[in-house]
Amino acid sequence: MATERLEFPSATGEMLAARLDLPDGVLRGCALFAHCFTCTKDILAARRIAGNLARLGIAVLRFDFTGLGSSEGEFANTSFRSNVADLVAAANYMRERLEAPSLLVGHSLGGAAVLVAAHEIPEVKGVVTIGAPADAEHVLRSFHADIETIERDGEAEVTLSGRKFRIGKEFVEAARSVNLLDRLPKLRASLLIMHSPLDAVVGIDNAERIFTAARHPKSYISLDQADHLLTRPEDADFAASVIAGWATRFLPKDQPQGEKKVENVRVSETRQSKFQNTVQAGVHRFFADEPASVGGTDSGPSPYDLLSAALGACTSMTLRMYADFKKVSLGAVTVEVSHAKVHASDCAECSEEERTNGGKIDRFERRISVDGEVAPELADKLAEIAGKCPVHRTLEGNSKVVTVVEAAGGQA
Repeated sequence: MATERLEFPSATGEMLAARLDLPDGVLRGCALFAHCFTCTKDILAARRIAGNLARLGIAVLRFDFTGLGSSEGEFANTSFRSNVADLVAAANYMRERLEAPSLLVGHSLGGAAVLVAAHEIPEVKGVVTIGAPADAEHVLRSFHADIETIERDGEAEVTLSGRKFRIGKEFVEAARSVNLLDRLPKLRASLLIMHSPLDAVVGIDNAERIFTAARHPKSYISLDQADHLLTRPEDADFAASVIAGWATRFLPKDQPQGEKKVENVRVSETRQSKFQNTVQAGVHRFFADEPASVGGTDSGPSPYDLLSAALGACTSMTLRMYADFKKVSLGAVTVEVSHAKVHASDCAECSEEERTNGGKIDRFERRISVDGEVAPELADKLAEIAGKCPVHRTLEGNSKVVTVVEAAGGQA
């Protein structure tokens, strides 16, 4: 995944700051992410969801609404309608640059905004709301004490989440004028509603009202134990993984990396955390990472986990091929592999020459279990066949790693 910083004009001409998360491979579709009220495009939930979608081949545009984050304009002059207009402008920008978004994802008030904007973006096939209110007026309750001042003076300074914002009269009037529930039956897209039963900002009853008003196809996912902003990484990751899986129903089948199928495995930094990399092997995409104990985010297996997995998978496949070829009745095979660096002198399985050479060696321990009874003579044969698995032979044999360093335009 690559992330580009860019700007595009809003409906009224202000430049809106955005990030475009692009997949490393064939583009399967595009998505727009609308952040929560007074949030920005860089909130944790937005980053995690965009990263997971990009890993599946979906380009995601997340941007700061007018007057927020790094975008131009005065927040006091914005309204719910202007947020919807910003989303439509973003969709137009994506249509010109890549393709129109087929998926809209909105968080909190951004969720209400995408439900309205979807009617103005004909290419949309799926809409996701996260902690969304059932009416735009819900946000007014956050600064109810200042409504009188806003109506009298045209605007007022309000404090939200410890930050001060100027809210204009147009925002209040627009929020009151939007009847979201009346529009939902006309939504021509599949709907996924995600909400936490513990949401203290937008109550769970809002999810029920949205679900009841919408027509099928519609789905609801409970974000158990999550707060409104999905501040815990595990909650943001869960939401991201569910959205990514759900969205594949509306997208073309995933394609191998690149325009043509290539045999190489491609590993690329995501730059979303210190060690996280996206791995592409044919049509398969997943993360590689390190555990939190060494500075990673544990979003995927570590390099040695992957190496152990290769040995385990190769062993299981080799044993199944042997059993089928010899017509041996063999129950389901499970292989557990552990890895450690040990002193050669402590390696009981090593030869005398290896033990006397000193230093440390990599020791993989492979435990094979088979469902059902296994005769002693068959167990010995399975151990022998396991030793013939190609990855086993690679690890114990002589290999040569050739490294070529390339710049962006070719070989360095």
